[in-house]
Amino acid sequence: MNIDSSPIAAIATAPGRGGIGVVRASGKNLQALITALFGATALQPRHATYIPFKQADGALIDQGIAIWFKGPHSYTGEDVLELQGHGGPIVLQLLLARVLEAGAELGLRLAEPGEFTRRAYLNDKLDLAQAEAVADLIDASTEAAAKSASQSLSGAFSKTVNALVDGVTGLRMLVEATLDFPEEEIDFLEKSDARGQLAGIVAALEQVFKQASQGALLREGLNVVLVGQPNVGKSSLLNALAGTDVAIVTPIAGTTRDKVTETIQIEGIPLNIIDTAGIRAIDDGVDVVERIGIERTWGEVGKADVILHLLDADHGPSRADEGIVAAFPPGVPVLRIWNKIDLSGHKPGVDPMEDATHVYLSAHEHIGIDLLRAELLRIAGWQQTGESLYLARERHLIALKNAGAHLDRAGEHAAQNDQSLDLFAEELRLAQVQLSSITGAFSSDDLLGVIFSRFCIGK
Repeated sequence: MNIDSSPIAAIATAPGRGGIGVVRASGKNLQALITALFGATALQPRHATYIPFKQADGALIDQGIAIWFKGPHSYTGEDVLELQGHGGPIVLQLLLARVLEAGAELGLRLAEPGEFTRRAYLNDKLDLAQAEAVADLIDASTEAAAKSASQSLSGAFSKTVNALVDGVTGLRMLVEATLDFPEEEIDFLEKSDARGQLAGIVAALEQVFKQASQGALLREGLNVVLVGQPNVGKSSLLNALAGTDVAIVTPIAGTTRDKVTETIQIEGIPLNIIDTAGIRAIDDGVDVVERIGIERTWGEVGKADVILHLLDADHGPSRADEGIVAAFPPGVPVLRIWNKIDLSGHKPGVDPMEDATHVYLSAHEHIGIDLLRAELLRIAGWQQTGESLYLARERHLIALKNAGAHLDRAGEHAAQNDQSLDLFAEELRLAQVQLSSITGAFSSDDLLGVIFSRFCIGK
């Protein structure tokens, strides 16, 4: 793979002020950079050295710790120099500028987003799934997501996928050996138990897909949109789910003019709860601001993973509610939330019906809120298990699903005995390619570019 191998440098800590800030450089040989920065002061590999950071004219920038990781024993597999100083943005910018100046003759340049981790992948320090887990660990919004990302970063997900690849490869060898030596007249399918081996691989793949799907929920979460007429209790429900007053609640219709978003956790699953402007007829005393809010409501509904349609249990549904239901996009799960049961006399409960699941609760009195949380988990497909979950990405799920489809077709060919062994072998090969793409054994340059461009600079 062609890649610019010139040394790179960047600020590796997050923007803003902090107690510590880090400037990182990586290259095949950074000894000349170290000499340019610190003169005769020698840095011992993997030892922290407290040292002044100076401008080219000797003016002091900061004092901190310099650590040199001699390749290949480093994060990127190259020489890595880390300068750890105070975390002020101006100080770090000055320090980065000095590092780039000192390394100019080496061709030192500013790193692109994700380039340090990309080099770690290219130098076999991480596989592709582990490299993606670095970004997922940084972005984790819940404790469960962070734990799953750590699992993937440690190589647990890759190890599981590689075991599937090994199983498919072993079966391919048996099939192709039979194709190469037909004169032996070996009853391949029976003596090698090819069908049994294939069934075992399929079962293992289904288990991995289940764990990866659950992990994908931890990473992505769900967008849950609250929809209904004004004053039906959407903002009260948002506050009840969030456990705090994040939305203004008043008896005045049309209080919410724009969306209010709050991310909550249920069993470690992040849910982005989006409260929207109440929907009513545009000519029903609606001013221009509220009109824009209603338009934005429908925009959010179009992007929803789950729709909570709130209705007033005390007054019952209206013709306007029927119009709201008719405008919902097809295929999106809908929960009918009958709010204000403290006024209507209904009991809290869940009633699965043909049109949708109906949930009876009181947002104001916090009655039935746990029933709603359980329904949201059910719609998400979440199951509490003791198994390790992998913080899978959409491309991982697609690859696993495609591999499963190829294995299913391989099973169809296997059922025809020796008549379709060549097709059996080809489907196994395609399944192997799909699985190997997860860890990067088969990955295009374009895919790598997309993945690493989404990293932060300095990582």
